[in-house]
Amino acid sequence: MKITHYPETDSIYIDLSNRPSFETKEINSDLNVDLDENGKPVGIDIHGHASKYVDISSILFETAKP
Repeated sequence: MKITHYPETDSIYIDLSNRPSFETKEINSDLNVDLDENGKPVGIDIHGHASKYVDISSILFETAKP
């Protein structure tokens, strides 16, 4: 698992697998789940308001380069 933080947009992507994403399901306006071709989750995208859902200060991140 890999967690990438995008501070400029207050977003987090959680890579759950190295399998490719086949489809994305919107859970709500801030949260999407990427699924593989068998419907298994491969990633979670918390965009726009990640700090509302996750205590970012307590997680070790790899910060994305712009």
